[in-house]
Amino acid sequence: MSNIHPSSVVDPAAKLGAGVEIGPFCIVGPQVELGDGAKLNGHVVVTGLTKIGAGTEIHSFAVIGGPPQTLKPVGADTRITVGDNCQIREHATIHPGTVGGGGLTSVGNNCLLMVGTHIGHDCHVGNNVVMANNGTLGGHVSLGDFVYVGGLSAIHQNVRIGAHAMIGGMTGVEQDVIPYGSVMGNRAFLAGLNIIGLKRRGFTRDQIHTLRRAYRMLFADEGTLAERLADVVEEFGTSDVVMDVVAFMQADSARSFILPRADRGGA
Repeated sequence: MSNIHPSSVVDPAAKLGAGVEIGPFCIVGPQVELGDGAKLNGHVVVTGLTKIGAGTEIHSFAVIGGPPQTLKPVGADTRITVGDNCQIREHATIHPGTVGGGGLTSVGNNCLLMVGTHIGHDCHVGNNVVMANNGTLGGHVSLGDFVYVGGLSAIHQNVRIGAHAMIGGMTGVEQDVIPYGSVMGNRAFLAGLNIIGLKRRGFTRDQIHTLRRAYRMLFADEGTLAERLADVVEEFGTSDVVMDVVAFMQADSARSFILPRADRGGA
């Protein structure tokens, strides 16, 4: 049984799970699916081919499923999926995918999207991601699990952010960020590893120490990046966390990588 405020407009074709709550002055379109226990506070718009997971709460004036900000073809079947137990705060926006971009924008489970955050078309956001106030993702951006995006930061289209990375506040990101990396500045530079985040998430002292050694080898002055990457594989090939970084850097990408500043290369 759902609880729907009489002032809201909910299309009869929308699929509502058990215990859904819809507050005053909300709009829910015909292709929307709201999972069990999902909650829309007042003045929320959910439209388009959009699926919201169980237990996810969307706060006032958020718009999920509005037309993407692109001149490219959108398509009738482009869609959004949002996972379970997310918090989507006031004035956040999420746009569906496009025909040429795969047709899907996705957000994982247990994410916190703070006030004014924007997720552009064809983005893929992992689990346990936090985006602080007014963080912005251009189209085709991917965020790995446990990424933290600081307030007022902007991530350029087609950029990849590796798992457990930290994007400092007011940072402009134009290139890929390695897993476990910490970047800041406008434009962003690699400031080291996200050591605080790693400790909070239970990575061991040995894992962190190994990552630091690999980081220093990878971004040393000697040789080319390809040569240093090969050296890292040879020395740290048995380390899962290091090989996460290697696999990320060896994958195809539309962007290059953010590197340390010459005078600030420590891990």
